[in-house]
Amino acid sequence: MSGTTEDPLALSTGLTAKAKQLCMGLESGAADILELVTPTTAELLSWWFGEDMVAARGGLNFHQGQKQAVLNAIVAHEVMGHGHENWSLIDLYRAAAPDALLQGNRLNELAQAKHAHPKYCFKMATGTGKTWVLQALMIWQLLNKTAALAEGINDARFTRQFMVVAPGLIVYERLLDAFCGKVIESGNGVRNFATSDIASFADLFIPEAYRETVFAFVRGNVCNKNEIGLKATGNGMIAITNWHLLTEGEIPEEMEEVDAPGAPLEPQQVIDAVLPLTPGRATGNSLDVLDRRYARGNVLEFLAGLPELMVFNDEAHHIHEFKREGEVTEVEWQKSLSRIAETKGRRFVQVDFSATPYNDVGSGKNKRKIYFAHIITDFDLKSAMRAGLVKSLVLDRRKEIGALPLEFKAERDEDGKPILSEGQRVMLRAGLKKLRKLETDFATIDPARHPKMLVVCEDTSVSPLVNAFLQDEGLASDDVMTIDSGKKAELGEKDWAPVRERLFSVDRHASPRVIVSVLMLREGFDVNNICVIVPLRTSQAQILLEQTIGRGLRLMWRDPEYSDLKRENRERINAGQEPGSLLDVLSIVEHPAFQSFYDDLIKEGLAGTTGDDMDDTSATGDVIAAELREGFEAFDFGIPFILQETDEVRDHRPLDMFGLPAFTAMTPEQLTGLLGKGDNFISQDLQSATLFGDYRVDGAVMNVGGYNEYLARLTRRISQALSEPLPKGNKVATHLAKPYLQVNTAELTGWLDDYIWTQLFGTTFNPLHEENWRILLLQSVVEHITKVFAVALLESEQRHVTGQTEVHLRRLSEVPRLMMRESHSAEVSKCIYTRLAWPARNGGLERAFIHWAQADTQVEAFCKISENRHTFARLRYVKDDGLPAFYSPDFLVRTADAVYMVETKAQQQTIHPNVQRKLRAAIAWCDRINALSPIERGSAPWHYVLLAENVMTEWQAKGARLAELLDYARLRPLANASQQERLI
Repeated sequence: MSGTTEDPLALSTGLTAKAKQLCMGLESGAADILELVTPTTAELLSWWFGEDMVAARGGLNFHQGQKQAVLNAIVAHEVMGHGHENWSLIDLYRAAAPDALLQGNRLNELAQAKHAHPKYCFKMATGTGKTWVLQALMIWQLLNKTAALAEGINDARFTRQFMVVAPGLIVYERLLDAFCGKVIESGNGVRNFATSDIASFADLFIPEAYRETVFAFVRGNVCNKNEIGLKATGNGMIAITNWHLLTEGEIPEEMEEVDAPGAPLEPQQVIDAVLPLTPGRATGNSLDVLDRRYARGNVLEFLAGLPELMVFNDEAHHIHEFKREGEVTEVEWQKSLSRIAETKGRRFVQVDFSATPYNDVGSGKNKRKIYFAHIITDFDLKSAMRAGLVKSLVLDRRKEIGALPLEFKAERDEDGKPILSEGQRVMLRAGLKKLRKLETDFATIDPARHPKMLVVCEDTSVSPLVNAFLQDEGLASDDVMTIDSGKKAELGEKDWAPVRERLFSVDRHASPRVIVSVLMLREGFDVNNICVIVPLRTSQAQILLEQTIGRGLRLMWRDPEYSDLKRENRERINAGQEPGSLLDVLSIVEHPAFQSFYDDLIKEGLAGTTGDDMDDTSATGDVIAAELREGFEAFDFGIPFILQETDEVRDHRPLDMFGLPAFTAMTPEQLTGLLGKGDNFISQDLQSATLFGDYRVDGAVMNVGGYNEYLARLTRRISQALSEPLPKGNKVATHLAKPYLQVNTAELTGWLDDYIWTQLFGTTFNPLHEENWRILLLQSVVEHITKVFAVALLESEQRHVTGQTEVHLRRLSEVPRLMMRESHSAEVSKCIYTRLAWPARNGGLERAFIHWAQADTQVEAFCKISENRHTFARLRYVKDDGLPAFYSPDFLVRTADAVYMVETKAQQQTIHPNVQRKLRAAIAWCDRINALSPIERGSAPWHYVLLAENVMTEWQAKGARLAELLDYARLRPLANASQQERLI
């Protein structure tokens, strides 16, 4: 269309806009989408994205890219697809992006048979957690289908039949780990489900009420690629395979045989007639190929026979490639997919995940990307970089690399064998130099973190040359690990297992230092410590570039104390400057001929450059470790934890019935005169109110069925009256009833029965004779019995203490060192650590406090609490919304007379409801600790101080001491401290 620019991601743009509109207020539970989805989906959305649950989980949550992907899928499939007998990709376009159907050739493309079912593609950058989105969507489908079937509904939008397709061995193994857990060492292939993503992150994925359902389904229904169609599963399936099983080998077209009796027989015809399948080494005739072809047919038949199926394609660009042999791959995959889907209609759902969901077409200046038509969400590398979810990217532009010729050529010796060119040698040396610097600098702040270098080759003939060269440069043989696509076949299953284990555990070990990969590690190689990549490329394919970079994007330094430094790195790169450190920075040692690939990222401030100057600066920036000082014991704090408290036990001596006073105001005969006979007494109304058990009646009228029920109610009445005043309303709420007697109520009932028969009226009284028990319902009689027994029980009460209080002190010195920025910390002498830090942003108040405490001679010791390291130094409180939460005070300060927990706040923050709730919880905690003996609590009394910024500034300006301010500002318990404590 003239004048119209085609948007290749129009579906994603339109759907995201609609999803955001429907999900406004989702965090607070007020979004429109909650009314448009099933109750199960609404519960999942609240669990995943509700602000209360997000806050309660702390750091274990979906990031914005994952959240939008999940919401877009639910809106597209459950909301927009509701009520449609058929739901295909073109239907989704009509609902979410109708204008896009008029652009280019899109309408014709979407009319193809391969788009005739629900089909969604998630464009998400490497390292941004595609597998978590996959698992969340599977849980959404599973729980909804289960709930629907329980109500007798077979909802076509949901299924319990899943297949997860991997592009190769590495991703296949990773998916088995994610669903089934890691293989137990020496366990004969048995996996530990507790290490799976589903179990490890259950607090995020699954509401508590559904966990056993999901766990049981996953543990009982996962099938690996050799078990599909063979393993018995219960009403569902999670089949995990690689796509080769569905595309392996072209089945020759069967030709109609013609019988020619008069023609001479060829020798091969005789052999074929006797031995129709002849094993051999030729492709298509080997036992392996014949076995795979047979298995493939069975698997396809099984999958085609299922009534419904949701297919998840991980790294889906593999099934859409257009290369020299890629055309056959697409045709074969599409044949399999079409065959599986043809009988299912909308009950076949295709879900694709890829960081690079496009095909490269054209060449030179005409080269461009053709994106898949079914992309419904776009969280690209640029978005991930801006959010700090992946490493920052820098090009190494040292002089020796810049001097390389722009023309890149692979070199061969006189025999035609490939050899490393001089340019490749220069690049490897540059990468090795960078790696050695990172190893040295990282070891100063964390010796357990081991940076790695990845060398990516495109030819298996080059990898041995790289290995040999690196060893010539001084690396040991164990320091270099070469992995290519034929490694498993070369070694066999048994020998491959330890190689695989070593490959996937490289983060935890110093060796290997360099990994040489030949295509095999382009996807699925999910380790965190790749910090240097040297691409020895001969191809200019953009898709290869993005897949190569993706291997090193996962964060290595996830600790919160490094967040400020990494944020500053991103800001410096965005401003066109070199990063201040190389923490979570991926260095690419690229040939000048290919550096133009990075121009877009550099222009947008998302990628930077480093040169020779970085060799003279620390890779860790100004991050330093503050260790425990010599003699730290004098400045340590022991925080008391009450492990066990003494118990006060109440019991009673047996009551003396004959010592209890009788009712003398009226005789039984006079009381009987106040009542009618039989059923007539129910209508009597004496106007006075008597509270009895859990309801109030007027006068002597009570709905009591007999004498035994009367005793039971009177027992409860007496035990309750001794605990708290009775309310004036018509009912006593069950959850407010706190009986004085927790046990032995049967014994009290027996005492009441004996008293009524022998002592109530000073003579023997038979309550069962001629309905005599009815006079016991009168208010005066009830009040007398209640009063007599209340007094008697209190007088007979015996109290004694059992057990002893057990207190354990947790010391701050259990954390031996803190990581901090030198530029945002100061040396201190009255702390267990040599330095204390404050936040790089808005840390002025903490900085001033540290300097004031250091200068005040009345302060004997102080320490700033690290929320991330001193995880035990925190108090529990109940937030304004009623949910429990934890918080850590900012400082602990000790003077000669007291220990203070100090919370520093800006003036406007001190009146926040949650700050006030923290305050009440802290007072109650201090009261509880101060009730212990000095020996048990290990120090002077504890006090809590909420210090507003303006108060601190005012006192400091007047030359006052910090210790004096703390003593003045410490919080005192109010008269209703018991109520405050119940908030804890």
